[in-house]
Amino acid sequence: MAKASTQYVCQGCGATSPRWLGRCPACGGWNTLVEELVKKGPRGAARGAGALGEGPARGTPVPIESIEEDAAARMPTGIAELDRVLGGGVVLGSVALVGGDPGVGKSTLLLQALAGIARRGPCALYASGEESIAQVALRARRLGLAFGEVPLGDRLQIVGVSDVAEVEQAAQIAKPTAIVIDSVQVIRSADLESAPGSVSQLREVTSRLVDLAKRTHAAVFLVGHVTKEGAIAGPKVLEHLVDVVLSFEGERGHAFRALRASKNRFGSATEVGVFEMSPAGLREVPNPSELFLAERPAHAAGSVVASVTPQTGGARAVLVEVQALVGVSGGGGRRTAQGVDTARLAMLLAVLERKAGLQLMGADVFANIAGGLAIDEPAIDLPLALAIASAARNRPCARDLVAFGEVGLAGEVRGVPRGATRLAEAASMGFKRALVPASTAERMSAADRAGVEVVPVHDVEEAIAAALE
Repeated sequence: MAKASTQYVCQGCGATSPRWLGRCPACGGWNTLVEELVKKGPRGAARGAGALGEGPARGTPVPIESIEEDAAARMPTGIAELDRVLGGGVVLGSVALVGGDPGVGKSTLLLQALAGIARRGPCALYASGEESIAQVALRARRLGLAFGEVPLGDRLQIVGVSDVAEVEQAAQIAKPTAIVIDSVQVIRSADLESAPGSVSQLREVTSRLVDLAKRTHAAVFLVGHVTKEGAIAGPKVLEHLVDVVLSFEGERGHAFRALRASKNRFGSATEVGVFEMSPAGLREVPNPSELFLAERPAHAAGSVVASVTPQTGGARAVLVEVQALVGVSGGGGRRTAQGVDTARLAMLLAVLERKAGLQLMGADVFANIAGGLAIDEPAIDLPLALAIASAARNRPCARDLVAFGEVGLAGEVRGVPRGATRLAEAASMGFKRALVPASTAERMSAADRAGVEVVPVHDVEEAIAAALE
């Protein structure tokens, strides 16, 4: 029988103490000692095989070619955008952490995913720690999940929990294929006296849920709170314990949501899924470029179409409208940006003033990515610079023009990856001409250009002349 005890560990240096101290005796940090559970098992105990297929005992070396892939490891959720971000479906026995701002739609997305899994036969379990089971059932009815074309019967079950032991008990009774824990910050372990959401509770609860996934071969989704900076709340070890980390993002007042993978042990971590919030729940957006450009004004100064990847280094290209407005300032000159980094906007304004001759020092400059999508990759630099130049000179760009590229401090236009993917998306939307960094254009074959006229540019002044001709 395993024995358990508690100790206090410094979160700064790792020093341990049998009792709580206000100041760490090793590193001198104040209030850094946190209670943690220490379990001691019998000597010589070995852990069994993992959830992704039975294998040799731990500590026994085997040839890598002798290990067979588990062909039945993946399970579709019925939501194509979610399956694509996960790498083709959820992996049995895996643990995925889903973070996002309050009200962005995390619970709605996972409830829809559980319903999709349940309609394919296996049982699914929704463990709610924040809402009552009546509230969850009401949401399911409002979304049309409980009484859809394919009745769920008893295949989608709900349980109210506050302790991780209750989750383990419910999983033992229901034997689900997929489990959603909403949310991991409100679930506690009775083995620790600290409050739910503390560092020690999060580490202990997550460790037990990971062990539950491996023992039962169930796919587990953990809903996680985020800090005001947008990072998942809790210790960084929380992201190391799980197999997949997903971020669900969206601006308040906008219907579009983006699901990004920042860690994925079973697939690419560069995919992005796009959803639209509707009265019937989250709806997939298979062609986000069409929606983002649907209301683009014709022949308007300050509007440029950019071919970008919403996830830095992502494999999916999306066309978005970059908007800029330059006005006379009453004093000082304001710089306001939505969807792009304000510091990057300030840098581009300095480059345009010094290298392109634009007088922007005392002007108010506003920049916006239409549709509420946030872009954090350098390829947005060139379209944003062109939009500002177009607004400053009150001269519209050609409506069939698309652009992408990074702008350096010397005014040079630098190459960006995945040029062929960006041009293919532009061609599919009917764009005829593209302003592309010269270094990127040199590496493209005729097939990579997808029938789009590629205009290579070396610096921002050359790009402005080509765009506003």
